[in-house]
This record gives sequence, structure tokens and C-alpha cells, in this order.
Amino acid sequence: MAGPGLYLVATPIGNLKDITLRALEVLHRVDLIACEDTRVTGKLLKAHGIKTPMTPYHEHNAARVRPRLIAALKGGQAVALVSDAGTPLISDPGYKLVQAAIAEGVGVTPLPGACAALTALTASGLPSDRFFFAGFLPNKKTARIKALKELAPVPGSLVIYESARRLAASLTDMAEVLGPRHAAVARELTKLHEELRRGALAELAAHYQEAGAPKGEVVIVVAPPGPGADGAEAPDLDAALRAALEDHSLRDAVALVAQETGRPRKEVYARALELSALELYSGKKDPGE
Repeated sequence: MAGPGLYLVATPIGNLKDITLRALEVLHRVDLIACEDTRVTGKLLKAHGIKTPMTPYHEHNAARVRPRLIAALKGGQAVALVSDAGTPLISDPGYKLVQAAIAEGVGVTPLPGACAALTALTASGLPSDRFFFAGFLPNKKTARIKALKELAPVPGSLVIYESARRLAASLTDMAEVLGPRHAAVARELTKLHEELRRGALAELAAHYQEAGAPKGEVVIVVAPPGPGADGAEAPDLDAALRAALEDHSLRDAVALVAQETGRPRKEVYARALELSALELYSGKKDPGE
């Protein structure tokens, strides 16, 4: 039996094998598992031969169920909190249960594991040293535009959850508000039909407008703002490329400038080739360099 307290257990976001040995041990030993949907969690438990009792805990019943869970915890029971997929408290009501447990002096133990936001970020190819998780954007366009304007100056990559049916509309609004930034759309992560599509926001919006809503869960990762995103004039592309090419290879210079300016990589690469050709033609650059 696990010791008394609340255990925050990360579960797979798709592939059932993406669960830690420690998580399996805790799920076996706790007295109760609080989950969003007992049918979803039930499949995971069945796959691993776990027969621990479950109780639903989600946004619609949280206010009613939370006192019962706190009473069980105060009574010395061990309770595991899981979401349908990924790490608990990421876009679910779990933080209120954690707050209540802490207020009552109940021990809270996190068990790290899968998280769709981090999985998408690490595979996006975009800067991961600083990022901001924005959760789900508002459903209505006006509210969504307002939210995106607030996110525009954030000095890091943006990680956003979105429903498949609103994907094209959201990407269109992002292109309008955030400008020509690079982005990645990740869906069905760790599953059989996993897909990561990368490109400029406008390119991605056009693709999903034509292709229609994809299947599965969606995570959007957007590059940080480039210089000039705060309202100042953005640096000249040619100047940025010339500066980068002094110390980097063509490939590395293109990647650096695309990241810094938010311009599509294809556009930056094409201009870099033009500049290199001009330099050779004018004699400013040695053909052997």
C-alpha cells in the first residue's frame, strides 16, 4: 500500500507503454484513483492488470467530489489523481484539489511523465529554452484575437492546445496577430498516425483551410517574436543575413535569421542564396570560401 497522501500521476498521451514503473506501482497500491473519465482510465488499468477502484473527478463534478476526496485523504487514505492523458493539472481542475490538500496539511507527491505540451515543444524544432503554455484559446474570434494580442510580446515559444475543428480558424488569427512566425502543428502524438507539420503560420492556416479539420488532439507551437515584434522596426533581412553569414555556414545562418525574424525559412534561404550570388558576382567574396 502507498503511504497516505495525494499522488499526481502522469499517464500516457497515446501509447500505453509511455508510463513509468513508479506510476504503475503507485496506481496498484493507492486506495482510490480519481480520474476524468473512468472508461478512459479503465483501459489503461486493464492493460496493466490494475484493479484499484476509480471515481470520476472532472470540471463538472469537481466542486461536489472534492470534499469527499479531501475527507478520504485526511482519513489516511492514498489517492492518485490522473487525467485522461498526460500530466494532471494541465488544462484540468486538478489544481483546486491540490490547493485544498495543501491547505489541509495533506502530502502531495508528483510523479512526472508524459505531457502533450512538452512532447510537441521538443519535437517542433522551435526554441525550447523559454516557452509559455497558453492552454486553450477562446472559442469566439473576437476573444481569441484579444488573447493572441496579449500573447504576442511573450519572449518565448508559445504552446497552445486547440480543437481540430477550430484549427484553421485559430491559425488564421495567429497569422494575422502574430505575423509571419514559424510554427508547428502536432497531432496524435505517440499514436499510430502521429503527425508534425511545420511552416509559417499563414502556410499552415492555408493547408488546414484546404484539407479540413484533422483527426485527433492538436498542439500548436509558435516561435518567439523576432526583433521588432514590440512595435519597433524589424531589422533589414539582408543586414541580418550578412551579419549571420560572417560567422555561420549558409544553412546555420538561414536557421538563425529565420528564428530571429519569424520569416519563413524558404524565404530566408532564397534570399541568402541571392546574396551569396551577388557577393560572388561583385568580387566581394572568394569563390573558395
